Amino acid sequence: MITKENSSLIEKLVHQTIQLIQTEYPNGVRLTLSKPSEKTISPKGIYPAFYGCYDWHSAVHSHWQIVKGMQIVPDGSFVDRAVQALDTSLTAENIATEMEWIATRKNFEMPYGMAWLLTLDAELKTWGAESAKRWSDGLRPMVDHARERFIHYCHAMPMPNRGGLHNQSAFSLGLVWDVAQSQNDHELQELVESTGRRFYWADTHINLRYEPSAADFLSPSLSEADLMARVLTEDEYEIWLDLFEPNGFDALEPVEVVDPSNGQLAHWAGLNFSRSWMLSRISKALSPDHPLSDKLNQNAQKHLEAALPMAAHPDYMISHWVPTFAVYALTR
Repeated sequence: MITKENSSLIEKLVHQTIQLIQTEYPNGVRLTLSKPSEKTISPKGIYPAFYGCYDWHSAVHSHWQIVKGMQIVPDGSFVDRAVQALDTSLTAENIATEMEWIATRKNFEMPYGMAWLLTLDAELKTWGAESAKRWSDGLRPMVDHARERFIHYCHAMPMPNRGGLHNQSAFSLGLVWDVAQSQNDHELQELVESTGRRFYWADTHINLRYEPSAADFLSPSLSEADLMARVLTEDEYEIWLDLFEPNGFDALEPVEVVDPSNGQLAHWAGLNFSRSWMLSRISKALSPDHPLSDKLNQNAQKHLEAALPMAAHPDYMISHWVPTFAVYALTR
């Protein structure tokens, strides 16, 4: 349930993000060129849809944040601006221009950015508004590309990436599983399930003493448990979790961002949010009388309370991406 206070926060964050998806610089665009370019390269020139918010994946999930905000606060003061902004960015012409760049770079924004792209599209399809259908139609070539790349990813990866940054496997696979479930894409859902089992079923005795690393915005252990909460049956999951982390992740305490202006250290502003929603999902995957259920919920709430003061922090190293994590945590 979204409280009035949380609705006000979501409205504030969306106002801010609408401006940022249309702000080209500063930009962390990274280029791989096999030969000299025949045209001048700029972020907006190669990514006319997703050029803002410092980097491509942040621009993508910021679009998701705006769409989610319009659903949660349909009478919000930002709605007209949001529709205008997305009508400008999510056009078939813009997506075609981006695909000229992306299609020849098969690993572009895999897995994190493409997982958020699929999540954005699934949100649009689930919403079903006339404008949402228009934007989803524009995204279709990129969505087809992202789905194909995840099928390849699941078949090609010999083992998961277990870090706490964008290339981590578990978080992105969890997003894709949710997308496949919401769209009744049984082929993709079953592939993610089998991949999750192959990657993580044998894992036991996670050592939480080594979390977090200084730049993590995802917990390696929680992300894994969060994915397995989706793909295992309740009975399987309780057996697996007892071997993986029998203490219910009690060793994980909220973290404090020591330097919001440092792009890497600022990641902890998102870590508290992601830990919160993952702890909550893990709790819900257990039977109601499981001894860890209450402990996990309490730790989820503790992390959410620690995270919320950073949601609207003005420093760009936080504001260009953390609002998405705040909205995701508040609307799960």
